[in-house]
Amino acid sequence: MFNDKRSKKVVFVSHCILNQNPKLDACAHYPGTIKETAEVLLGADIGIVQMPCPEFLYLGLDRGVDYGTNPSVESEDTRIAVCMNEEKSKCLCTNLVHDIVYQIEEYQKFGFNIVGLIGINGSPTCGVETTWYGGGEHQEPGIFIKMLGKELKKKSINIKMVGIKAMDAKEAVTKTKKLLGDG
Repeated sequence: MFNDKRSKKVVFVSHCILNQNPKLDACAHYPGTIKETAEVLLGADIGIVQMPCPEFLYLGLDRGVDYGTNPSVESEDTRIAVCMNEEKSKCLCTNLVHDIVYQIEEYQKFGFNIVGLIGINGSPTCGVETTWYGGGEHQEPGIFIKMLGKELKKKSINIKMVGIKAMDAKEAVTKTKKLLGDG
């Protein structure tokens, strides 16, 4: 089955890798995609699955910012981290996690190689190695990636995960190539 030109290789990516538009105000480092990372993925003949952005789905495009306060990125990331730990947000994330795990299981059932997942380090939700809360960056995954990791572990599904930062294109390319086995 599926004996056509598809590579049968898939990578899952955080939403903002392919679309910077829903980023928190003042946090988009590119007009569209994180170009260098996207170019590596496109050149690898690999299917790219864009995961949904939990923050956008829960808090909206403006993340519910109080425009009268002129907040900093750091204070907004801290506020967003608190919001994304609310019960309602966790319910949303749980549903998104189940959808992603279903896709992974379907691909694996038909012999596809899930090469890995690329998240956004420093994100309160999609950080892989680092996340943001309490006014600073911490060495642990964001709430969404943490929940996804737990569900994958529960189902005995092992997927390599790496986190990148849009502001460090060189390291992002290096990490992406390494994930793909090219680095």
